[in-house]
Amino acid sequence: MRKSSRVLEITFDDGQRFELSFEYLRVYSPSAEVRGHGPGQEVLQIGKEAVDIERIEPVGNYAVRLFFDDGHNTGLYTWWYLHELGSQYEEKWQHYLKRLHDAGHHRRQAALEKGGQ
Repeated sequence: MRKSSRVLEITFDDGQRFELSFEYLRVYSPSAEVRGHGPGQEVLQIGKEAVDIERIEPVGNYAVRLFFDDGHNTGLYTWWYLHELGSQYEEKWQHYLKRLHDAGHHRRQAALEKGGQ
């Protein structure tokens, strides 16, 4: 985890390596708070540009729990889901940006400068 750039670096046994921003991980949390309880119930996360991860805890051998500084910690990120987030990063990131745009929100530049992104 690189806190200064707010990036979580993950390397898998197959050699694939991903660098996932804290913002990306937060807005794609696998929690019901973000995903909803079914298709079409996703909740757009706004204002997460400068979110930090305070700590990471393992959950058995299959997942990790990320503790964000905005108080969110209910999503269990399985290794499978983290791999999906990494391998589908561009598509998912563009989808998130489009949803923000369509909702009339803009990412805050000051927060981006804080993290060097």
